[in-house]
Amino acid sequence: MLLLVGLGNPGDKYTNTRHNVGFMMADEIARHHGFSPWRSKFQGLICDGMVGGEKILLLKPQTFMNRSGQSVSETCRFYKLGTDQLIVFHDELDLAAGKLRIKTGGGHGGNNGIRDITAHMDANFKRVRMGVGRPQTKEQVSNHLLSDFAKADNTWLEPMIDECVRSLPLLLQGEDANYMTRVAERLKPNRPNKPKQTPNKEG
Repeated sequence: MLLLVGLGNPGDKYTNTRHNVGFMMADEIARHHGFSPWRSKFQGLICDGMVGGEKILLLKPQTFMNRSGQSVSETCRFYKLGTDQLIVFHDELDLAAGKLRIKTGGGHGGNNGIRDITAHMDANFKRVRMGVGRPQTKEQVSNHLLSDFAKADNTWLEPMIDECVRSLPLLLQGEDANYMTRVAERLKPNRPNKPKQTPNKEG
């Protein structure tokens, strides 16, 4: 069994913010794969289902981002899950909007949700880092994360989440590179084919 966690903040005013892209991902996994209804447990909302023959628990901590570790660690203790059975989806400032990267372990990169999970458990869990871009100045970071996505962002946001969900079995099987490639291919701009140039012939 695996625990998939989407990070975000509870409450309607945060629903469409960049900081809640993890919640958006969790909601779409549950919808697309026909999971059980969400229920309140472990200081969060939890549901379960099957993906590619794998039993999955899905968690949205309701403790606010900075205290995500409380909910995640409580869930892991109850189900006796180690960090090798934990995958966390979260927003990433250091990636351009629509870019996706996966890593296991390492630092928190300034994400307070990851920081708190690491403090309650350890750092050896898989993170799916979903790029939301970084503003020009450090002072703008909080406002950037807590602002709603613009309508123009749907050109990359919806395809990214959709492909992340559709290709989820690859991630669960440990095929991280293939998973990232699928998402990157889905988000490639539609460029017109350039006509082939015929080399000039002498004589």
